[in-house]
Amino acid sequence: MLLEKLNWRYATKKMDPSKVVAEDKVERILEAARLAPTSSGLQPFEVIVVTNKDVRAKIREVAWNQAQITDGSHLLVFAAWDNYTVERINSMFDLVNAERGFTNEGWENYRNMLLNTYPGRDAEVNFQHAARQAYIGFGMAIAQAAFESVDATPMEGFEPAKVDEILGLRERGLRSVTLLPLGYRQEDGDWLANLKKVRRAREDFVSVVK
Repeated sequence: MLLEKLNWRYATKKMDPSKVVAEDKVERILEAARLAPTSSGLQPFEVIVVTNKDVRAKIREVAWNQAQITDGSHLLVFAAWDNYTVERINSMFDLVNAERGFTNEGWENYRNMLLNTYPGRDAEVNFQHAARQAYIGFGMAIAQAAFESVDATPMEGFEPAKVDEILGLRERGLRSVTLLPLGYRQEDGDWLANLKKVRRAREDFVSVVK
C-alpha cells in the first residue's frame, strides 16, 4: 500500500555505497516522473540520470558535500526548460496530434493561445513556471521510489549554476531544479533512520469547505 510506503520513507542521510538499485526499479521511478501531470501537458523538464562516479563527485562538491550523492547508486537531476519557445510548444502539440491521429479545433485554439502568451513572457517567469512542473515529476519519483522500497533524498541544497555547468545543461536549454539520489539506507550512522516520522495533525493540515 502506497501510504504504508510513504510512512516508511524518509530523507535518508546515509546510504550504503555497496548496494546498487536495480535498473528495473530505476526505470519505474523515471516512468513515474514521465507520467506526471504538467501544465498544458507540455512536460517542460527532463531528468538526467547520473551514475558516473567522477561526475557525481563533482556535483557533491557544489551540493554542500552531501554524501548521498556519491554513496547512492544513481543521482537523478530534474532540469526545467530555461524558457518556453514556439518550437517547444509546437513540438508537444504536434506530438499529441501525431499520437492521437487527429486534430481538434479546440486543441489548436489552445495551442495558439499559448503561442500568443508564453514565448512573449520574461524568460525567468517561464523558467519558474517550468520548474514548478518539474517539482510535480519530482514528487511522483519520490513516491515511486518509496513504492519500490528504494531510499531517496530530495535535495535543493546545491548550486544550480555549477551543476548546470558540470552537466552542460545550459547548452541544452535546461536549468537544474532539484536532485534525487537513489540508494539504500545504512542505518548504522544515519541519525534520522529510526526516529519517528512527524507531520502536522490532519486537523491542522486539512480544512474542508462544504
